[in-house]
Amino acid sequence: MGAGKTTAGRMLADKLGWYFVDLDDAFLQIHGMTTAEYIRSYGLETFRRLEKDVVERLSELPYEKVIYATGGGYPCWEDNMECLKELGTSIYIRWQPHHLAERLLLTDLSLRPVLQGRTREELLTFITPQLEAREPYYSQADYIVDAPLDGILHEMNDEQIAEHLCQLIKSKMKS
Repeated sequence: MGAGKTTAGRMLADKLGWYFVDLDDAFLQIHGMTTAEYIRSYGLETFRRLEKDVVERLSELPYEKVIYATGGGYPCWEDNMECLKELGTSIYIRWQPHHLAERLLLTDLSLRPVLQGRTREELLTFITPQLEAREPYYSQADYIVDAPLDGILHEMNDEQIAEHLCQLIKSKMKS
């Protein structure tokens, strides 16, 4: 959460002229509920199964050049990371926990039920073990981008990440 998957992903898709799909938005379109609403109503296990189904449906669409932003837990369930890698190139935008906490505090935490009402310290206490548990999955990505790229947290980080990824993808397409 808060790594910039959606924001930087949209910017990247714009730069490349590709389609952009946010998995949470696709889930809402297909199932008529936000991911948070669905999890509250039916539980995480049921949500994960349907989330995987959404990715499988999306992979069957006739678009070749697509940037997908998945939820942070998606790669950590069953064989989802392997599936992502089969679909294309996977990228992990890696942030330090304290940077993620700062970024999240700039957002509306009420939209993230698991984080709602948490202080900076509570966010850090939540984020740190989450990242540690997910790192074995995330580190399987084809590319890992350490953010912030310039070592400083500021409003241009998502733009820098998108530009960095754009150059990475363009160089990969040339080879």
